[in-house]
Amino acid sequence: MKITFLGAGSTVFARNVIGDCMCAEALRDSVFALYDIDAQRLEESRVILEAMRQAKGGYGKIECYAGVENRKAALKGAAFVINAIQVGLYDPCTIIDFEVPKKYGLRQTIGDTLGIGGIMRALRTIPVMRDFADDMAEVCPDAWFLNYVNPMAMNTGYMLRYTPVRTVGLCHSWQSCSKTLLTQLGMEDKLEGRIERIAGINHMAWLLEIRDKNGVDLYPEIKARVPKYMARPDADNKVRMDYIRNFGYYVTESSEHNAEYNMFYIKEKYPELIEKYNIPLDEYPRRCVNQVEKWKKDYKELTAGGVREHTRSKEYASRIMETMVAGGAYEIGGNVLNTNRLISNLPEEACVEVPCLVNKSGIIPCAVGALPVQCAAMNMTNINVQLLTIEAAVTLKKEHIYQAAMLDPHTGSELDIDTIRKMVDDLIEAHGDYLPKFN
Repeated sequence: MKITFLGAGSTVFARNVIGDCMCAEALRDSVFALYDIDAQRLEESRVILEAMRQAKGGYGKIECYAGVENRKAALKGAAFVINAIQVGLYDPCTIIDFEVPKKYGLRQTIGDTLGIGGIMRALRTIPVMRDFADDMAEVCPDAWFLNYVNPMAMNTGYMLRYTPVRTVGLCHSWQSCSKTLLTQLGMEDKLEGRIERIAGINHMAWLLEIRDKNGVDLYPEIKARVPKYMARPDADNKVRMDYIRNFGYYVTESSEHNAEYNMFYIKEKYPELIEKYNIPLDEYPRRCVNQVEKWKKDYKELTAGGVREHTRSKEYASRIMETMVAGGAYEIGGNVLNTNRLISNLPEEACVEVPCLVNKSGIIPCAVGALPVQCAAMNMTNINVQLLTIEAAVTLKKEHIYQAAMLDPHTGSELDIDTIRKMVDDLIEAHGDYLPKFN
């Protein structure tokens, strides 16, 4: 069996996912095809993964494919394709995503999922994913495409609506959602055997139910503890806790992410909110710089001192593949199209995040019914932007980029329409050939 990893220069993530596969008996004999356009980063991944493969008993085989001209060969015959690319990288494109809006007074924290940063990231990523889909339709038409690339709902939604590729979007936030909440509120004794139900959209899926092992609803106790948490000056998860206070439910992704998915917290006229909610502006650029430096250090240590033992992570990818190959059943939180109204009060063309059953037949999304009306309303403020951005990517009409930015909750609450249009024009010009030509 062949497993292809697109964006294998994302060395830490490749190490986790491929390392996880090496821990699974049903997967360890696979051919692991690593693909990247950066030959140096690809070689670094190969060195680390080859050492891990030998440490795990020498099962399977690692192949490397550098450059677009070798992409079809990397994909040919694959059963599974893992997508972890970053088009335009931190430098120059993430820098552009942050610095150009900053000139207009628009600040961001992460900028990879929604907001003007998320819009631009989707517009430069979707054309590359379209090329992936064309190649897959030709050389591995039956493969499953496991997408980890943000903006998740836009990229996955595009693949599901406009390509024949069997696709599911996977995120890390679902697995740790309720554990983070209970731990931060001092309710660790409720972790074991807890029962939860989550649904919504990526990075804003709602913890609709949380019960202890005896079925007792934990939300009353959670809500009683939130004010004390919010009063702590050092608390770093205040936006999500504030969601509980105002909307009744906790969300899957972090507070630094959710601070920019709405019109409430990052406001030029209310700078005191940044300190009140401990919002880390320009967080993602800092992470990018730190990750680059950390990897340089880690790579030296790994090559000098040998690869440390890999413990299987909580990432879904290896367990999805293992279940499809070996049988059994496994539940994930997956990003899928809202076909047949899995969430009945969100539109069918939306990409939603819902419980999914994995078995030998594939990935089967589960219907969850209606979200609480206020949760659906919050999701729709994001879905509007997602659908318009996909429309812009498909039609190449600049008007849809303007409209996506105008309807973005954070952007629209800070800037007037004419300024938004000018900022979008500046961003398109700054991105140059990283974007297609819009009309």
